[in-house]
Amino acid sequence: MSMGQEKLNLLGLARQELEDFFVSIGEKPFRASQVLKWIHQFGVAGFDAMTNISKVLRMRLQELAEIRAPRILLQQHSRDGTRKWLLQVDGGNSVEMVFIPEKERGTLCVSSQVGCALDCTFCSTARQGFNRNLGAPEIIGQLWLANQALGRDPRGERIISNVVLMGMGEPLLNFDNVVAAMDLMMDDLAYGLSKRRVTISTAGVVPALKRLKPVCEASLAVSLHAPDDALRDKLVPLNRKYPIALLLDACCEYIAGESKRVVTFEYVMLKNINDSAEQARKLARLLGNVPSKVNLIPFNPFPESRYQCSSQEEIEHFASILQERGIVTITRRTRGGDIDAACGQLVGRVQDRTRRSSIAIKEAC
Repeated sequence: MSMGQEKLNLLGLARQELEDFFVSIGEKPFRASQVLKWIHQFGVAGFDAMTNISKVLRMRLQELAEIRAPRILLQQHSRDGTRKWLLQVDGGNSVEMVFIPEKERGTLCVSSQVGCALDCTFCSTARQGFNRNLGAPEIIGQLWLANQALGRDPRGERIISNVVLMGMGEPLLNFDNVVAAMDLMMDDLAYGLSKRRVTISTAGVVPALKRLKPVCEASLAVSLHAPDDALRDKLVPLNRKYPIALLLDACCEYIAGESKRVVTFEYVMLKNINDSAEQARKLARLLGNVPSKVNLIPFNPFPESRYQCSSQEEIEHFASILQERGIVTITRRTRGGDIDAACGQLVGRVQDRTRRSSIAIKEAC
């Protein structure tokens, strides 16, 4: 490696990319399988520990490459068992990830961008502005770090059973890096998660959603939050470019051909904004022909937010209307609120360097 040349971070390379790397340095492609297991199944951070690789190759890897994840700056533990980490990434920024333990599963919520360009009005992350996309090592590095922090034993019971890309940022505006990270999440030589246990969330970047199906089979969640364009234009400004009809068509296209697949529609409950009985009926009509389920999310307040959460009675009534019309509906239980780890509360530290609206329009095209 020449003086000053940056080392290649192997943490974010999917299997084919890792095979290409080894071929490029005159090694056999099967070395990729060995290294994938060491990095992702055993959590190894240094090449010296890779005992089934020759010493000569290990020394060469030390010269050419590295295994580098984001650095943990802060860990917080909620009374309900939720854990949140503040992670340092390049450029003087930080992002957050959250682990939510439940009786039958453990879900890790990871971030895909430093900040967010979409400016959804009910989301604290949107207030931070936008800096950049996370690289593939920074995305998969969150899962790698969480496994270390939670004491994962690769031969024992899985602690993290589900991963959702619902943290900071719009995943589909970071398409290539997100797809590379999801490939690793579902690769049997890495984390081996099934496609039903990896979920990508989007506010509705329709062109990117159409690109996704040929390259990824992850589950799909859509931040809907309104039953009509007039309201959604205000809550989710991206809707002005890609209205609901276009979004639903893209959703149906994504799950077409697989009878058991559904789209999860996220719907944050905002008092006197989107929680009326008529809006519930309108939502049921809207989703009537879409294989779907609805997650009702109690709004989680943050400083200077102008919204209030719907009452428990209003949420239950809204859910009952959807259920009576055949829409599978789940009311999500707020987790980690005492450490600002609940949905819509993640902030990190973002050096805002862009005009958010211009980024959203440009990148979504």
